[in-house]
Amino acid sequence: MLKLYNTLTRKKEEFIPIDKDNKIVKIYTCGPTVYYYAHIGNLRAYLFMDNLRRVLKYNGYSLKHVMNITDVGHLVSDADEGEDKMLKAAKRENKTPFEIANYYLNTFMEDIDKLNIDKPEIIARATEHIDIMEQYVKKIIENGYAYETENTIYFDTSKLDKYGVLSNRNIDEQKKGARVEFDNGKKNISDFALWIKAPENHLMKWDSFFGKAYPGWHLECSAMSYKYLGEVFDIHTGGMDHIPVHHENEIAQSKGFSGNIPAKYWLHVDFLQVNGGKMAKSLNNLYTLEDLSKRGYEPLVYRMFNFSSSYKMPINFTFEAMDAAKVSLKRLRDGYLAHEACDDDIDDSIIKEYETRFLEAINDNLNMPVALSVVWDVIKSQKKSKKLAELLLKFDEVLGFNLKDYKEDKNIPKEVIDLMNKRKEARENKDYEVSDKLRDEILSLGYIVKDTKEGQEVKKV
Repeated sequence: MLKLYNTLTRKKEEFIPIDKDNKIVKIYTCGPTVYYYAHIGNLRAYLFMDNLRRVLKYNGYSLKHVMNITDVGHLVSDADEGEDKMLKAAKRENKTPFEIANYYLNTFMEDIDKLNIDKPEIIARATEHIDIMEQYVKKIIENGYAYETENTIYFDTSKLDKYGVLSNRNIDEQKKGARVEFDNGKKNISDFALWIKAPENHLMKWDSFFGKAYPGWHLECSAMSYKYLGEVFDIHTGGMDHIPVHHENEIAQSKGFSGNIPAKYWLHVDFLQVNGGKMAKSLNNLYTLEDLSKRGYEPLVYRMFNFSSSYKMPINFTFEAMDAAKVSLKRLRDGYLAHEACDDDIDDSIIKEYETRFLEAINDNLNMPVALSVVWDVIKSQKKSKKLAELLLKFDEVLGFNLKDYKEDKNIPKEVIDLMNKRKEARENKDYEVSDKLRDEILSLGYIVKDTKEGQEVKKV
């Protein structure tokens, strides 16, 4: 039984898809605003998305998953303030907004590939869905949930039975002492822009019923989830930062459009901290995958690092933690190779026990630290067996480390692996004379072994 923590109900619930007979799960994920390079905090959200996809597939579900790409409409504030992020980037780099979007979308997708993230079935760019957004706005207006000022069509949150169902915010408290300074025609502090009339020199605008205009940021997710997934779908994912504004506004729009909350389950990944604090440009700690690579960490090390904590908890990034993740990744690969090279007899009941424990862990709200503890138990098994190697490959459907490909690249003979295991034991016992003899024996077989802080490394002469 798969259980997931639902932000909407504030509890862990059994997951039951709408189309349970066909085991099809419909998901929507808030994708990136492609105005700059994705940093590792951004990428945590997509590793979580990938983890969810893999666990659902492991449980036998088929997926119809949409992720948006924001290439218009996202202002520098999540509220209706400031400059559009795409336009700001275009000015910064002296390019068109479309050139900015294409470049940073490509770099984002490269990062996704490096992390071995399982991509959604549908990746939808906002600028390619302006027509459905316009239709969506018209329907909200027709239903009486919007009003027009000189330059903006706003969603009227006072028409809802409740605004703030995810964050449980008290809007009345928020209103006390608040002033709406950027548009005197705005009725309520919580109202938000649906459709915005474009100034003459605005670079991204489209002909519409409201003249030349562009959409508010929140609109695209509601319109595109409706287009591809219908009025109500199974799961909506995103970061914790989306809860108080963006996702509240998605729910508001959907209720204004169809009367429904769009998703049954809302899943949110917590923040990445750096050295116990926030990430910030001013602190010079907005690391990218390329930054990590320059420090000697392949992207899959960052993937392993993320499994050290529940997605529901903040995770603290340090280079010491990355060093530990690097060791863990090597341990996983070497452990797999050790099993793959041997054929000790393993009782099927032992395999079944491992499988049961792993499934229980991932089905307990994607509890990856506990799932990894099962993996380490498999690797530590005194008996080395191809059966256990196959089991690790099965677990890797969720882990996503491409162990099978690693096998093909690192096909070390069983004799060498056996000698390395004996040498490791000798070094642990501080028997360096035996260790040196085993190293020479490995060399005679055509392999050089080197001791590193991550453990033994071996390569063909």
